[in-house]
Amino acid sequence: MKLFPRLPLYLFVAALAAAFWRALPPAPPQFVPPPAPRADTHPAHFASGNLPAPTASAHAASLVELADGRIACAWFGGSREGAADVAIWLSTWEGGQWSAPRVILDRARLSGATRQHVRRLGNPVLARQNDRLHLWVVSTGIGGWATSSLNHLESTDGGQHWSSPERLTTSPFLNISTLVRTPPLALADGGLALPAYHELLAKQGEWLRLDADGRLLDKVRLPQEGAAIQPTAVALSATEALALLRDAGPAPGHIRVARTADGGQRWQTDEALELTNPDASLALLRLASGRLVLAANPGAGRRILDLWLSDDQGRHWRHARRVEQAADGEFSYPALIQATDGSIHLAYTWQRQAIRHAVFSEAWLLGGDA
Repeated sequence: MKLFPRLPLYLFVAALAAAFWRALPPAPPQFVPPPAPRADTHPAHFASGNLPAPTASAHAASLVELADGRIACAWFGGSREGAADVAIWLSTWEGGQWSAPRVILDRARLSGATRQHVRRLGNPVLARQNDRLHLWVVSTGIGGWATSSLNHLESTDGGQHWSSPERLTTSPFLNISTLVRTPPLALADGGLALPAYHELLAKQGEWLRLDADGRLLDKVRLPQEGAAIQPTAVALSATEALALLRDAGPAPGHIRVARTADGGQRWQTDEALELTNPDASLALLRLASGRLVLAANPGAGRRILDLWLSDDQGRHWRHARRVEQAADGEFSYPALIQATDGSIHLAYTWQRQAIRHAVFSEAWLLGGDA
């Protein structure tokens, strides 16, 4: 006598249901909505200076506020971009001073952890989730930046110690040509939306949706006509976000625009800004007041670094301040954050020799065109 005559059928139905459940797409994402705007009460002030320069060349700074209120900056530095001695450096700012920079990742460590040849290291990106600090780093094994891979590390002690780096799987085609430059947006489910870009054969922006453990859930393309890379993004509501992109096409270029109204699942191209872009990286930040601030290079080349403000979610922009200008200079790859105390921090490449840091108030930004 069979006690469970229908058991095989039940098992089949259960297995089918489990397979169907796994095949379901992830729940529609929502951004952590920005808080209600509040006025800035800090007096107008501006100060700047270079971080200690342990190498002949430094580039591609990334900023984050740590859980204890310190500001951390990561960048890649070595004898020159792409050299074998390039490493990822980290320094923290506290009490108006930067700590001595230290190496947190080099080629040998990354190669040993991933068991793959690492030819050079590139852009780092920092982000914090409560006490958890994320670091993504671009690396190449063969070829140029177009064949890059993306690596991820974590720290739970403010960047003192880091997990073993892991290579993210972001592409079925050799898992190459995924690069990052700007920080992610927080999602309501505890995950992150990481702006990224692709350079192999076509230059285009991408959008990576990561779960709370940093695993890739989804990837979508940011549509643009022509070449556009290095998106920088801000959340405008729980479902809306604005992305500005570097124009990688022929000069004269203009800052490209994309918008989403469904948490980043689909993006629509918007009209390019009137602001020119000389194939150079941008930084975009939503201030506590609700205003947007943009750091970018105007005109041709990277010899000028300016700041602009928008009061209407990026539809229109007005010039706010000039940060740097030199006839024969490079002031590029800006990074922006606003700290909990309301201060605004800007880091950027200074003459390819060092990373410069500026701290200022919104009142200084609003003080006039200078």
